[in-house]
Amino acid sequence: MHAAAPTDESPGLSVIVPVYNSESILTNLVARLEPVLRSSGGDFELILINDGSRDGSWAVVRQLVEQHAWVRGIDLMRNYGQHNALLCGLRAARFSTAVTMDDDLQNPPEEIAKLLAKLDEGLDVVYGTPQQRQHGLLRAFASTITKIVLQNAMGAETARNISAFRAFRTRLRNAFIDYRSPYVNLDVLLTWSTTRFTAIPVRHDPRAAGVSNYTLARLLLHALNMMTGFSTWPLRLASMAGFAFTLFGIGVLVYVVGRYMIHGTPVQGFPFLASIIAIFSGAQLFALGVIGEYLARIHLRGMERPTYAVRGIASRML
Repeated sequence: MHAAAPTDESPGLSVIVPVYNSESILTNLVARLEPVLRSSGGDFELILINDGSRDGSWAVVRQLVEQHAWVRGIDLMRNYGQHNALLCGLRAARFSTAVTMDDDLQNPPEEIAKLLAKLDEGLDVVYGTPQQRQHGLLRAFASTITKIVLQNAMGAETARNISAFRAFRTRLRNAFIDYRSPYVNLDVLLTWSTTRFTAIPVRHDPRAAGVSNYTLARLLLHALNMMTGFSTWPLRLASMAGFAFTLFGIGVLVYVVGRYMIHGTPVQGFPFLASIIAIFSGAQLFALGVIGEYLARIHLRGMERPTYAVRGIASRML
């Protein structure tokens, strides 16, 4: 379930922020965003998407909506994930330019002007790449793996510089307005609309409160979802592995036959035979596992599992 996006956008700026367990940060986030948005010189709005928070985040969002006419809130039925929440907010955006950012204030609102200035140079998407990331070693490693996967899925060098801090043309959503899969990656979807990407360095502050919800395991799972959800690279890898092991099998056959013809005795030993069987069995299971991942996604699409579902909306805007 989702609200249909407007067919055309008015000039202005829509800031989209997924919210998850951030009740202690939201008031400060809005306070820092307000002067930045007012200085933009046009119409603006802030869309806060509560992605199944387990704390009082939605209550805080509703209070902020009552206090500020330019703030809107969307409450999702459960936690669907950051990119699903972003897609929900993007479909609800009313203005011609969209900015996405995290709710933890690691993306300084004061840096939005840099993204917008670069966007005005005729680009469609501008990423704010942190000058110095405030992450640990394992988190940085997992992020690097995810970006390598995304580079393959997006087919763009800019994928290595992506971040949650983006500015882009809202009309780009028209290329994926009917997207229905539960597996969402906004960066890949944006490539369905344009190739005019770039990235600029921006400040990256320590998290204002709490800890990141992107653990090493979640990032690796996200990378797996990107590989099987938006790329055929794993299938190609399985095909190449099958071809390589076929050549290996031919080589083993040549060795066995050659040894018999030269020495008159077959290759001896159960360990040799067991090793060959184990290698080929592993290759077959690997290929079946890759195919199974794709079949699972086809199955979920056939079930028409929703990308997200909205529980409620809070807004004072007409």
